Amino acid sequence: MSGILEGKRVLISGVLLESSIAFHAAKQAQEQGAEIILTAFPRPTLTERIAKKLPKPTKVIELDVTNDEHLARVADVVGEELGGLDGVVHSIGFAPPDALGGNFLNTPFESVATAMHVSAFSLKSLTMACLPLMQNGGSVVGLTFDASFAWPQYDWMGPAKAALEATSRYLARDLGKQNIRCNLISAGPLGSMAAKSIPGFDELASVWDNRSPLEWDLKDPEPAGKGIVALLSDWFPKTTGEIIHVDGGLHAIGA
Repeated sequence: MSGILEGKRVLISGVLLESSIAFHAAKQAQEQGAEIILTAFPRPTLTERIAKKLPKPTKVIELDVTNDEHLARVADVVGEELGGLDGVVHSIGFAPPDALGGNFLNTPFESVATAMHVSAFSLKSLTMACLPLMQNGGSVVGLTFDASFAWPQYDWMGPAKAALEATSRYLARDLGKQNIRCNLISAGPLGSMAAKSIPGFDELASVWDNRSPLEWDLKDPEPAGKGIVALLSDWFPKTTGEIIHVDGGLHAIGA
């Protein structure tokens, strides 16, 4: 039996560690039949080492999503490698240290602007850079952390994720006529590189110990990776502008 991504070509950003959601998305995408290419910044060599743990060899290209020159060459580099794209995974987020950890009221605009550029605007930038390669439609999948709530310690990454969620909806609106779907996975907390950058992350994660209907494992990114692969596949042909929660069901529980 062929996999659900058989014949698909997918660009995946954000593979930093083996614990990254993007790594598990890449692994499962390959297992489901996809050809993939990875992007990395600021240390492509780190991603190249991690990529060796994937089932099949894959090319890694350097891509700073805030750099117009990098974005301008994406279509040529990826086109030469894969010929085109059927899917894009946006697993990119960053906020300076002074925008996290309880400093919300004192964060300067420059730090907020950086968080918004890297974590939200880049979804549009990456999608548009890849658009020339998606002539037959496709699927764009990003990662959020439910922006419906104010979370402990998360501070300006919360508004950045809210902007990401809105950006995904507007991309869904404008790219639907080209048969391109844009959706997000809202994952529960995981012990990833992104989590380690949040001061007081344990306080945030502890919410899941008490309220998640399904047992949540901070060390298991596989469910979120599977969610990404499902949205990349043809099994959601008319779903766009959506946020799929892979969080043990906590989003549905009031208290």
